[in-house]
Amino acid sequence: MGTFKGLLLATLLCLVPACSPRHFLTHRLAADLISASDAFKVPQVFWLKTGAVSNKDFISPDSLVLQHRGWIIGTQVKCPPGVDPPPCWDVVLSPHGVDTFKSLISESTRGGTLMPIPVARREILDISGVSKAGNFGDVEFLWHWVAMNDVGSALYDSGVRYRSTVGFRNYDDGWRVQTEPLHDNQSLHDALRTAQPTP
Repeated sequence: MGTFKGLLLATLLCLVPACSPRHFLTHRLAADLISASDAFKVPQVFWLKTGAVSNKDFISPDSLVLQHRGWIIGTQVKCPPGVDPPPCWDVVLSPHGVDTFKSLISESTRGGTLMPIPVARREILDISGVSKAGNFGDVEFLWHWVAMNDVGSALYDSGVRYRSTVGFRNYDDGWRVQTEPLHDNQSLHDALRTAQPTP
């Protein structure tokens, strides 16, 4: 009987115009709000670097993936001023690399030596926990990178899952994701930046 009265009271309260589904921090609402936030929708950008690069850059994990795919070729050269440690490499796209990257490079950066390539986007896998205290809440969620093109597929494993916790706050129009740190809650930007792969 007590449960029925509680449900009836909640139903009556929600007949008030100010009440909406956003006033209840459910797993579904949390997932929708996180997915729709600007911070979550920012794509992962890979910076394609050509021309003279240091040995450190040439043997970086991302560069080795591109070399293994046959997308870039490096020829050993003398290091220009400001580029070290030696040896240095003159990096160019192979014919196969040109075919792969030509549609991904924007006109404004085409022909440059440092070109941004959007390669992956975030996708929520699960809301693993919601805790609330008054008008503040914390939501723990799992997410992964989804490749947007062949370069993203080569650089990001969609099977790697990340765990993040973000703060929420309840306003008069309902719950919102915190975009700035507030009341010990972590902003979404910080939650994504500090995310670690789960075992």
